[in-house]
Amino acid sequence: MLGQSKNIYQSEIDAVCELADFFRFNVQYMTEMYAQQPESAKGIWNRLEYRPLEGFIFALTPFNFTSIAANLCGAPAMLGNTVVWKPSETQIYSAAVIMEIYEEAGLPPGVINLVFVDGPTAGEVIFNHPDFAGIHFTGSTGVFQKIWKTIGENIHKYKTYPRLVGETGGKDFVVAHASANAKEVAVGLSRGAFEFQGQKCSAASRAYIPNSLWADVKRYLQEDLQDFKMGSPEDFRNFINAVIDEKAFNKITSFIAAAKSDPNCEIVAGGDFDKTHGYFIEPTVIKVKDPYYVTMCEELFGPVLTIYVYEDEQYEQTLELVDKTGPYALTGAIFSKDRYALKVGVDKLKNAAGNFYINDKPTGAVVGQQPFGGARASGTNDKAGSILNLFRWVSARTIKENFVPPTDYKYPFMSEE
Repeated sequence: MLGQSKNIYQSEIDAVCELADFFRFNVQYMTEMYAQQPESAKGIWNRLEYRPLEGFIFALTPFNFTSIAANLCGAPAMLGNTVVWKPSETQIYSAAVIMEIYEEAGLPPGVINLVFVDGPTAGEVIFNHPDFAGIHFTGSTGVFQKIWKTIGENIHKYKTYPRLVGETGGKDFVVAHASANAKEVAVGLSRGAFEFQGQKCSAASRAYIPNSLWADVKRYLQEDLQDFKMGSPEDFRNFINAVIDEKAFNKITSFIAAAKSDPNCEIVAGGDFDKTHGYFIEPTVIKVKDPYYVTMCEELFGPVLTIYVYEDEQYEQTLELVDKTGPYALTGAIFSKDRYALKVGVDKLKNAAGNFYINDKPTGAVVGQQPFGGARASGTNDKAGSILNLFRWVSARTIKENFVPPTDYKYPFMSEE
């Protein structure tokens, strides 16, 4: 709560509930994976051995979710791998606590190796090491692409082809159809965009609202934001807390300041910020005339929601606009009471989000219920919290054992007629 400025509810669903779910479900998925075995003919035993990778895994983890950090190092280790774990510099305290829990639970020394070091120093050692066997990553698209390029340039140095698993950026959307309930849309945006100050990979950061709903959605959204209390997570009445650090504060507020001075933008709510006593930014809603305005396209990772209002009859064209705006494909949501409109949206946005929500906010994926991950520039979509992710951390060996070996080289077809 204190180290990452996360309120009690967000902390509990993260560092307690989701982390416990990762541990429990991964064990279940691991047993299911091991149980998948090939057919054996009479007198023969065929089996698959799921070996750990030959080398070590590098876990590079983000500040925003303690559970993700623990899973990125924990999942490969559970499959028998050795892990070098570098947490975000703004998450080192909870990382240290996780490590203490691992050790208290009996994790042998040297299995998960927590290191506090800057990224370039770690990369120089790890990506030049012949035993590097894979990376489990959550972070920015730019960093992951740079890592991928480095690994490609060093591919001749490694004993094996490394496994590259990453969940990266997002510019997550909410689309409302004219049939949607305005209050439901507004609450989906209030929670989806501003819980944990929008510092979630899945946070709603762009929304497309039909003109007929906009007045009501705007009113409900403004009422919610005016009711938000902002301050330290020590006061449980506060819905909004500080952003993670000064670098994030400066980046996010620069976009807000630019929108304030742009005649094509309207600040619907919020817009103020102050770092006198912590890095606090008011939840801010920007309405834009241009659907390709920078805050509709670029990931800000903060409490800023940008809204584009479209004409009701332009629903299908707006879906196409959503799909081609930006390179990401992490999460997205559609609100509608019309089943046909939902079907159209689900089909047209097939590749726009790895986690898709209907009449719900695009955040809050639960392990075992909504395996998490996206494609395009949002990652390799290996779905943390599912068996798909665990398959990435093993190298299968097929073993055939013959109980009745042949004693003659001849085959029956060779006999005389």
